[in-house]
Amino acid sequence: MAMATLMISISPSSSSSSSSFSSPLATQSLSAPSSSRPPANLPLRTIPGTHGWPLVGPISDRLDYFWFQGQDTFFRSRMEKHKSTVFRTNVPPTFPFFLQVNPNVIAIVDCKSFTHLFDMELVEKKDVLVGDFMPSVKFTGNTRVCAYLDTSESKHAQLKNFALDILKRGSKVWVTELLGNLDKFFDTIESEISKNGSSSYLSHLQKFIFNFLTKSLIGADPAVDSDIANSGPFTLDLWLGLQLLPTAPIRVIQPLEEIFLHSYTYPFALVSGGYQKLYNFIEQHGKEVVQRGEEEYGLSKSDAIHNLIFVLGFNAYGGFSIFLPTLLSTIASDKTGLQARLREEVKKISGSTSTRLSFDSLKDMELVNSVVYETLRLNPPVALQYARARKDFQLTSHDSVFNIKKGELLCGYQPLAMRDGKVFDEPESFKPERFVGNGKELLSYLFWSNGPQTGSPSESNKQCAAKDYVTQSASLIVAHMFLRYDSISVDSGKFTAVEKAK
Repeated sequence: MAMATLMISISPSSSSSSSSFSSPLATQSLSAPSSSRPPANLPLRTIPGTHGWPLVGPISDRLDYFWFQGQDTFFRSRMEKHKSTVFRTNVPPTFPFFLQVNPNVIAIVDCKSFTHLFDMELVEKKDVLVGDFMPSVKFTGNTRVCAYLDTSESKHAQLKNFALDILKRGSKVWVTELLGNLDKFFDTIESEISKNGSSSYLSHLQKFIFNFLTKSLIGADPAVDSDIANSGPFTLDLWLGLQLLPTAPIRVIQPLEEIFLHSYTYPFALVSGGYQKLYNFIEQHGKEVVQRGEEEYGLSKSDAIHNLIFVLGFNAYGGFSIFLPTLLSTIASDKTGLQARLREEVKKISGSTSTRLSFDSLKDMELVNSVVYETLRLNPPVALQYARARKDFQLTSHDSVFNIKKGELLCGYQPLAMRDGKVFDEPESFKPERFVGNGKELLSYLFWSNGPQTGSPSESNKQCAAKDYVTQSASLIVAHMFLRYDSISVDSGKFTAVEKAK
C-alpha cells in the first residue's frame, strides 16, 4: 500500500455481434497541430537559461526540483524568469551516483512547442522514456521493451503492432470485464462504508484494475492463481516504484528523500521473485497471446512475455492507478452540480441499466467524455515527455523560433503546457464542459498520450497504443457509477458516502 501511494505521487474497428465489443481503435484519425517550417514573422531567439557549472548547476536544480520548489514551481518559475516557454535547465537524476546521466535539457512548456516532441522526422525516442536516465534492463528481462525503442528500430514495428493487436482482440471482453470487476469494487466500498463509515479505496481500486486488465490483455484470470491474485498489484507497484524512484518527487520528509530515494538506483533483486511469478503466470495462462506474438509478429517467447508485463504493468496498470483516483476525487469535489448533470446525461442515454453501456453508447455522452478529457488536461498521468533531436532543426513557440542542435534532449512538462492560455480559456480552471460541442476542436491540443487526442497510434509513432481505451474506459467507469449511484463523496483517499440510485 505504501508503494502504491509512492507510485501515485510520481507523477474503432468493426463491431462484433454485440455493440459492447466495438473497439475504440475505430476512432477517426486526425492530424496533430503542425510543427513544420516556422512562420517567417517570428523572431529567432537564443534559448534562454543555463545548465550552470558542472555538478553545481545540476545539484542546485535537483534540490529545487525535489525540495525547495517542487516540480510545478520549478518549471513555472523558470518560465517566468526567462519570459519564455522554451529554456535550458537540468532535471534529475544527477550527481553523485548518476555520473553516466546527462541532466541537461531544453524544457518546453507551451502547446505550440510541445508538438515537436511528436514529429518523428525531427526527434527520436531511443531510451528516453524517463529522460537521459534509463532503469536497468534487468527490470524488463534484460531486453529493451517497446517503450524504449525509437521508431527507426525494426523491432519497434513488431512490438507496437503486437500491442495494438492485443488491444483489438481484448476489446471483445473489455467492457464485460471492466463492468463486472467494477461492480465487485463498489460492493467492497459499500460494505466498508457500512461497517466503518468510510473506505480507503486505493488497494481495492488497484485490485479491480489488475483483474480486469489481466483478463482483457492477457486473456488470463488471476483467480486461477491465488498467489498472483493476492500479490500481483503489490508486485507491480514495487516494480514500478523501484524503476522510477530516482526521478520521482515523493514528498516525504527532507532531506531523507534526497539521501535515500534520489541518490542511487535500487536493485531489481528486490522485486525479482514477484516479477518471475508474473512471468510464469503469463507463460502458463496467457499462452494464446504469447503464441500470437511468436507466430504472427516474429517475437521470441521471452520478448513477448516481457513486453506483455510492461504493457500490463507500466502502461496500463500504472497509468490507471494514477489517473482514476484523480478522476474520482475531481468529480466528488466539484461544487457546481456536476454529479447531477453527469447522472442526468448517463440515464438519458443509457436508461437505468448498465447492460446498455458500450463503447458505442459513449459517443453521445459529451459531458462524461469532456470531464475525462479535462481531468487528463489538468492532471496528465505522465508529467514529463522526452525526445532527442534527430537532427538540427528550428523549434517554434507561440512567439519565437529557437535553433535546436542534433542530440539535444527536449523535456516537455505537460501540466504547464496543458495550461497554455493561448489555447485554453481560463487554463487554470477545471471546466467540465470544455470539450463539449465545438470544444472538441481542442482535443488536438490534448497531449497526455504522447500525441494529440485526435491522433492515431501506429508503428510510425510513439503514441500510447491504448489511448482510446484509456479515455473510453474512464468514461465507462463514470457512466456506470452514475447508473449505480445518485452521488458519491470522496475525501483524502476515502469514499465517505455513496447514495444509491433511486
